[in-house]
Amino acid sequence: MDLYSLLREIADSWGLLAFFTFFVGMAIWVFRPGSRALHDEAAQLAFNDDHAPPPAACANACPDCTCDHGASDRGQRNSK
Repeated sequence: MDLYSLLREIADSWGLLAFFTFFVGMAIWVFRPGSRALHDEAAQLAFNDDHAPPPAACANACPDCTCDHGASDRGQRNSK
């Protein structure tokens, strides 16, 4: 039996078993009872707007900037 045929037989039988076991293990890990809070948090990440970028027209360079994108950033940038 040549090497190719041997590797092909191993991949056909044991490879299928390994991938199926990996798939079942991942499905169990994803749907485990303790992961709901983590998945809910990850689902809401796109909607968090805590650090919104400044508007495109605002360079935050004016001393009396009225743009609403973080007063603490404005003070740090103007002091430089």
